[in-house]
Amino acid sequence: MKKRKKNKFRFFILLFIVLFIVMIGGLYLYLLSFRNSSNSGYGLASVEKKEVLDGEPVNILVMGVDIGNPNNKDEPTRTDTIMLINYNPSNETINMVSIPRDTLIKINEKNQKINAAHAIGGVKYLIQEVEKLLNLNINYYGKVNYEGFRKIIDSIGGVDMEIAQNMYYDDASQDLHINFKEGETVHLDGKKAEEFFRWRKNNDGTGLAGGDIERINNQHIFIKKVLGKFKSPTIIPRLPGLMSALPKYAETNMDPEEIIKYAYTFLKVDKDNIKISTLKGDAKYIGRISYFIYSEKANKDLLLALQGVKNDNFDRSNIKVEILNGTNINGLAGNLSSKMQKRGYSNIKTGNGEKTSKSKIIVRDIDKKFINLIKRDFNISNIESEDYRQGDFNITILLGEDFNR
Repeated sequence: MKKRKKNKFRFFILLFIVLFIVMIGGLYLYLLSFRNSSNSGYGLASVEKKEVLDGEPVNILVMGVDIGNPNNKDEPTRTDTIMLINYNPSNETINMVSIPRDTLIKINEKNQKINAAHAIGGVKYLIQEVEKLLNLNINYYGKVNYEGFRKIIDSIGGVDMEIAQNMYYDDASQDLHINFKEGETVHLDGKKAEEFFRWRKNNDGTGLAGGDIERINNQHIFIKKVLGKFKSPTIIPRLPGLMSALPKYAETNMDPEEIIKYAYTFLKVDKDNIKISTLKGDAKYIGRISYFIYSEKANKDLLLALQGVKNDNFDRSNIKVEILNGTNINGLAGNLSSKMQKRGYSNIKTGNGEKTSKSKIIVRDIDKKFINLIKRDFNISNIESEDYRQGDFNITILLGEDFNR
């Protein structure tokens, strides 16, 4: 009996060693292939990363691009899926926020849907639009097309999905044929996962009454299944395959070490601390075109959560702010003032300051716990403290040539 237990113990030790070697080998191959990949973050990604300050939330913009024109692969592609992944290390929470592709933005003073930003100006343009929309910095991005999506899902072994309604749709030009029946449980490999992820309506026009918003809800169900797969021990032997697929089919400005670091960090987050949501707003027709109108007011609590602060932590309306333009760019202080008023700062004075190349913030009589919040609000990391005297401003902003407009 003792010998049997001893052999069983040895078996598990051996199994652990084998799995450990597989993981280490996979990590090594991944780092090697990622550095040699044309899609890697080593100088060839579309956008440079933004510094992550210690203890600050990390924002990763994930985008899935559509097939574009099947007859002309050189035509620019639109984003079919846009999701912000926000990780707050202070309370170990993850917010995954879908941005509807029909969200109204302005490009060259004309109405556009946000999914057109990538087609017009690439990843950089889309990131700028999301940063303006949510008033935050995007530190990293990841981009994948549907071929990459299929390969990545195949690499983790797919997921099982309960089908809530009939889904049948055909598009011969894209070789897309969707056929799922209500009530059945289907194993979604990469190809079927793409079909489930993309479906919105049937051939006869029936389908999701809520259009893209309900399609996003389906995508969230799928994402939860994938997250569950990653938290299962069954993912371990599949990691080398996943790590082999990523550098071939994903574009990112993250170093491979950063991907592994954040992947490990995210996997440790309790599932109850992972929230998946969609920006709030309303559908509206403008000139016979349907748009999603984002509501900053309706998303107030979410925006604060993305910054890592509670709703009642910081009363911006009582803060006296001075914004000084230290450049030759007209209107810089006024533009920032308008943005900050939307953030809740209501007592703002603007003017011109001494010319400077480097922007900075001077705070007076401000609790230290709000320093990082102020840095994020004004998108300036250089901050100093001064003693407060009667009549002083609580915050003075000096805008330099380096200010990210």
